[in-house]
Amino acid sequence: MKKCWLRTASALIVGIVVLAGASSASAAKAPSPTITGPVTGGAGMPRILTSSFDLADVGYEGNEYFLAGTATAYTSATPLASNGKWKVTPATGTTATADYKTRVVVYRPQAAKDFNGTVIVEWLNVSAGFDSAPDWGLAHRELIRAGSAWVGVSAQSVGVQGGSMTIAGAAPGGLKGGDPERYASLVHPGDSYSYDMFTQVGRAVKGTKKTDPLSGLKAKKVIAIGESQSAFRMVTYIDGIQPIEKVFDGFFVHSRSNGAANLSQAPLPVITPEAPTFIRNDLGVPVMTLQTESDLVLPRLEYLSARQKDTKNFRLWEVAGTSHADAYTGGIGFSDTGDGKAEAALLDVTNADGGPLGCTQPINYGPHFSVVSAALHALTNWVADGTAPPRAPRLEVTAGPPAAITRDATGNAQGGIRTPLVDAPTAVLRGDGNAGASFCQLFGSTLALDDEQLAALYPSHKAYVAAFTKSANKAVRDGFMLKPEAKNFIAAAKASNVGG
Repeated sequence: MKKCWLRTASALIVGIVVLAGASSASAAKAPSPTITGPVTGGAGMPRILTSSFDLADVGYEGNEYFLAGTATAYTSATPLASNGKWKVTPATGTTATADYKTRVVVYRPQAAKDFNGTVIVEWLNVSAGFDSAPDWGLAHRELIRAGSAWVGVSAQSVGVQGGSMTIAGAAPGGLKGGDPERYASLVHPGDSYSYDMFTQVGRAVKGTKKTDPLSGLKAKKVIAIGESQSAFRMVTYIDGIQPIEKVFDGFFVHSRSNGAANLSQAPLPVITPEAPTFIRNDLGVPVMTLQTESDLVLPRLEYLSARQKDTKNFRLWEVAGTSHADAYTGGIGFSDTGDGKAEAALLDVTNADGGPLGCTQPINYGPHFSVVSAALHALTNWVADGTAPPRAPRLEVTAGPPAAITRDATGNAQGGIRTPLVDAPTAVLRGDGNAGASFCQLFGSTLALDDEQLAALYPSHKAYVAAFTKSANKAVRDGFMLKPEAKNFIAAAKASNVGG
């Protein structure tokens, strides 16, 4: 597969934003799904928003497969309590199971010797009415360096059947509407069955006699991930489904709200978890949660009330200077192969603008992608050999109401994971404060410091580079930034004209 399907820059952005017969048998006992592919036909390439570069240029290949089977819905005889310790059971009755046919996209190293044994299974985001892969987009450099395989799952009905929302001029449509010839055979029975569909994909990538979407690669560990709306579903999956099915070896929950997605929805009985919803503390496998400034305090997210302490199997990272979506996810990251151009663009805050959605203020140019890369690196090691990630300080917050991030004299957040973009700043990077059309509120803001402010902070260019390098090296030592990103950021700082 030469290139992934792309639309306008506006459409690229929105894919990452928020918002049968009777059976009582467990979904785990259902027959394995059948898998067909690699899929061809139609427009000639998978319809998904991921990277725009040629995977072959980085030693990877991509293929698309169809999975077909029977999925089970879930229910609970008791309320889904805030503590996450739910007792979920397979549904019964005439609507307990339903047939489905969905698709998965697989990115893997071309050479089997380069595969590290870890498979990342991403619950694709459907907020825009079609599938996008925000976590691949943010962390693809690290996944490629490490040699991980990545599987994107069309788990939700909107991604397959299409939705009613049109954002930034992009027709919703889903797979069937976007490429009717290629995806005509797909069938999604509804999101009540999505959790079991996701389970069956997780089981399939481990390989059975009927399923081998990794084309001969043998998975040693399988990690489930999801961002934004998909993170809400990860919380429900972790608290309700993983204790039953035990398919995944770890979880990455990224930019979640204080609640969780419904376990079941219309036309089946609507079962809504209590909010705030915590990650259960008896899961037995690692769970890493990463939150931006936006996620803690913005309306409809408000994760602050669902904050948890770190435990043996739980880590929470909160990152200063970041927003739910940003300039990297809005365009810079789609062509990023690690050559340093992305870091240089993020440090060039004088060119920050309203992004493809035309937001009122320049959108956030923060270090989000680099910390996500470090988080997935740490989680992969945690799952593989038990080495737990470092514990991170929490962002400092005033309770309010409304709750707000505490800020230093420059205007940047206090506390949280620190990077040189906030500790040697050339701008105020916030997760709030923007306005405009569509989801602009989620893209944060960037306010470049003026010449007087820069002169006060950095009497010379050498002083700026020294402060920036010191912070970058500390972030690497602390485990919150990886060496390749730090190296590129330091090179960009040296090439800048900041200071003096």
